[in-house]
Amino acid sequence: MNGNASSIPEFYLSVAQAAKLLLKHIEKGDPIRVVSHIDADGLASASIIGAALHRSGAEFKIRNVKQIDAAVVEALGRDESIPIVFSDLGSGNLELLKSTFKETDVMVLDHHQPVGEVFPRLCQVNPHPFGFDGAKEISSAGICYLVAKALDGSNIDLAGMAVVGALGDSQDKFEKRSLGGLNEGIVKDAVDAGYLRVEEDLLLYGRETRPLHRALAYTTNPFIPGLSGEEDKCLAFLTDIHIEVKRWDRWRAVNDLSNEEKQLLFSEIAKYMASKRLPSRVVMNLVGTVYTLVQEDRGVPLRDGREYASLLNACGRMSRTGLGVAIGMGSRLTVLDEAMEVFTKYKKTISDYMEWLSSTPRSIERHENVYVINGSGVIDELMLSTIASMITSSGLLEEPKPIIALTGAVGEMVKVSGRIPDELREGPLNLGTIFHEASERFNGVGGGHNVAAGAQIPKEHEAEFVKLVDEKVGRTLHTQ
Repeated sequence: MNGNASSIPEFYLSVAQAAKLLLKHIEKGDPIRVVSHIDADGLASASIIGAALHRSGAEFKIRNVKQIDAAVVEALGRDESIPIVFSDLGSGNLELLKSTFKETDVMVLDHHQPVGEVFPRLCQVNPHPFGFDGAKEISSAGICYLVAKALDGSNIDLAGMAVVGALGDSQDKFEKRSLGGLNEGIVKDAVDAGYLRVEEDLLLYGRETRPLHRALAYTTNPFIPGLSGEEDKCLAFLTDIHIEVKRWDRWRAVNDLSNEEKQLLFSEIAKYMASKRLPSRVVMNLVGTVYTLVQEDRGVPLRDGREYASLLNACGRMSRTGLGVAIGMGSRLTVLDEAMEVFTKYKKTISDYMEWLSSTPRSIERHENVYVINGSGVIDELMLSTIASMITSSGLLEEPKPIIALTGAVGEMVKVSGRIPDELREGPLNLGTIFHEASERFNGVGGGHNVAAGAQIPKEHEAEFVKLVDEKVGRTLHTQ
């Protein structure tokens, strides 16, 4: 844990202050607006706050947005009498919020690096001022859970959703792909309350729910060229290595395999990936810590934490955020069926994008200090950050350099997503700061974490932005 032990009480004091302010508005009968991001962590955050408000009898409305910008804030600022909770966004836009909300109580529950000054009507819960790393030690869903728990201790059952949010934000960066830092306490809450089981296993998608060949095909972290997204090829692969895919006319899942079969499967996948010249560190991502939500029914994707996160991310990236929040707040049956259809399209879209990148060398430009992924005209802006993350951990790049992925956005704008590979995560680079400074130079907006950031800039400045980011990365790396 990066934060000092002495800073833990101060961090939890900020949590208590947010819960107290929220309770004040609930008791007054004030309607409450919740504005959250569209990714898995954002949808999990909105679900947690929504569930806590619903249980308290509060009137509330949830809105999910892809970013905070002048248009969003202007629309929200038209009614200053209604308090606002921002979750998984807001900390990077404090000056914009400050200039708009002078008579409104604003609660920001966010784990991104704060940019700008606090203001009188702001109540912010953010790990960074207390020395904790918001990129890996706690997600916004975790912060929302802590506030919900401080609001009412019975909300401890929402700890599992906070784990889902952290997994969706790729915070499993500790030993054996586990959650650490402030997330550890949240995991403990979920385990102690009987909502979560933690163990080590193969991390193929759909361990309990999907036939082996489909679980292998749906696995995209790591992305396995020639297998990810290719069910027929995965079926042939499993048959060739003599793993029984059916028993008694029933498709077998990963959890049906013996330990010996799991070892064989891992070994053969490792050999296959080595033949594709992928580094061994990528192969090791296939084994790690598994988080099982034991209260969910067997055979549904919500039982595995990473599957649940992928489902939420699919809803957000495929413009079905309401579906994701509904599931996060407890809806099942037809809502879950709808979400599964969305997820199938999402996985196919990811597979198509990754195959395009793998087979189109010109789409990946090698600059002096960064790689640039040019997805304009191909990659949808809502999918860009997902693809950037996958490329970073795929082993498809020759050197461990930061990635800048770009694609067209609404109007004459360019959406940018940046990622730092694992080899550079503990170094001096702060991509959130670099993106913020570079985007401001060209009348754009940007920010995020030290290892993952985003920006939006006018298309006319795309080349200049890339050049400036490349230079800033180089200066940082070469002066350490």
